[in-house]
Amino acid sequence: MVTGKRSPVFCIDFCIAKRNTAGYMGPSTRTFEVASPAKRKEHPLSMRLPEADIAMIDRAASLRGRSRTDFVRDAAVRAAEEAVMESTLVRMSPNGFDAFTAAITGRPAVVPEMVELLKRPAPWTTGDANS
Repeated sequence: MVTGKRSPVFCIDFCIAKRNTAGYMGPSTRTFEVASPAKRKEHPLSMRLPEADIAMIDRAASLRGRSRTDFVRDAAVRAAEEAVMESTLVRMSPNGFDAFTAAITGRPAVVPEMVELLKRPAPWTTGDANS
């Protein structure tokens, strides 16, 4: 039994063989409810890749503890989202645009924690700045 959403189908001539039978009255104009096939949740995607690419993908997937399929799917979706976001138009009101330009062109706020961090010597230095 096919499950899924039912869609009306207009049936013009449901049986061509009936044309040649006695008592044929012409094409049918009745509407029948026909079950449409269930929608797939997943769709296959196939690629041909050089062996070196497969080896790199397998190594990276292994490092992440993922299967090849999961790794490639996640990477492809991330790349697709990035491409869509790069081409998405951002709309804002004139007041919003003024606030945005003020935020990116104004003087940055001083963050005391960052000032303190930048005053510390780098962990790889030995204390003698001239060496």
